[in-house]
Amino acid sequence: MIKILHTADWHLGKRLQEYSRLEEQKRVLEEIRQIADREKVDLILLAGDIFDTFNPSHEAVELLYKSLRRLTNGGRRPIIAISGNHDSTQFVEAPDPLAREMGIFFYGKYDTLIPLGNLDNGIEITQADSGFVELKLPQIDFPVRIILAPYANEVSMKTYLGEGDREEEFRNLMGANWKKIANQYCDEQGVNLFAGHFFFMKEGEKPEPEPESERPILHVGGTQALFTKNIPSQIQYAALGHLHRYHWLSHEHCPVVYSSSPLAYSFSEADQEKKVVIIEAEPGKPVNYKAIGLKEGRPLYRKTFDNLPQTLVWLEENPYCFVELTYVTESSIEAATRKAIMKAHDGIVNLIPQIKNPLGRENQSLQVEDLEKDMESLFKLFYESEKGQKPNEELLTIFKEITSQNDHA
Repeated sequence: MIKILHTADWHLGKRLQEYSRLEEQKRVLEEIRQIADREKVDLILLAGDIFDTFNPSHEAVELLYKSLRRLTNGGRRPIIAISGNHDSTQFVEAPDPLAREMGIFFYGKYDTLIPLGNLDNGIEITQADSGFVELKLPQIDFPVRIILAPYANEVSMKTYLGEGDREEEFRNLMGANWKKIANQYCDEQGVNLFAGHFFFMKEGEKPEPEPESERPILHVGGTQALFTKNIPSQIQYAALGHLHRYHWLSHEHCPVVYSSSPLAYSFSEADQEKKVVIIEAEPGKPVNYKAIGLKEGRPLYRKTFDNLPQTLVWLEENPYCFVELTYVTESSIEAATRKAIMKAHDGIVNLIPQIKNPLGRENQSLQVEDLEKDMESLFKLFYESEKGQKPNEELLTIFKEITSQNDHA
């Protein structure tokens, strides 16, 4: 039996507005390492969105390399990391020759071939193809096969599909390619896995909403979501990245699982428990898997209050979190109230006034007759609708200056 840890969507370097998350990321990656050690994991799958941007900061890069080095357990525990839609394929694959010597394999481009051969740590790459690798671990008496499906960007789509209609063609092409690989390499003498960073859904079902912090890839370079039926029947477990909530998709052949991100990265993920997945696999048998909750990192909450004492009590009782706080009031939030709330907690990301009956109007939305008004009047209506108060003179002066410049352009 082999034990595998599935994780994804680290988004190293990501901020929550002005708040850095690097220290939280450092702690949660250390928590993942401790889980891998405690569960005696043999292999780790990192299913894309390693970084949050194509050009990650020096601190984010340093955190990745240090974390992966510890996760390899001295090079004895291989890590397979594919790129996601937030990653630069060139940047992700750049350290691969050196990383391979530690059992870390980066895979970002479909034309990349992982070199065959033995590493000093006893890991052997026995077979490799475009989008595929087979490993032999010294402590495991059967090979592990992995179909590698990193995010395919617009350039990749043109390379593989040309300029034609891509929608159904993309699904058919990817499914046929994965089936060809599985038919060639994935028999029942080894464990067969799939690692991908795409938006998957079961055909005919309503798709999952993508998180606010994600760049939507429901339409990948003009293509639609992939279907679980596109995953070959030989696969025993499909490790997915992109959606930040832990969940599994129904599939008749194997579990198709999104492991979740290790931290909540937007308030659409408020109250979610983040997880990693531990898989136990043997050749020719259904896998066993379990999700383990992650405790590190500041949780995200959306809270609504209508009085200051209750607000301050909750903030005092919940110091280690980020909050999007909605404050219900008859008019705008008074300066003293706002100051008291912001002073009470260091993690208030948004403080949003919810006006019960702004300016005595029952409906602040624009009416048809409003469209005949001048720009300044329309701006005042819009501002009152959004903020629950009239714009001050300074703001009006700036608005007039901008509109005046446009008129003379």
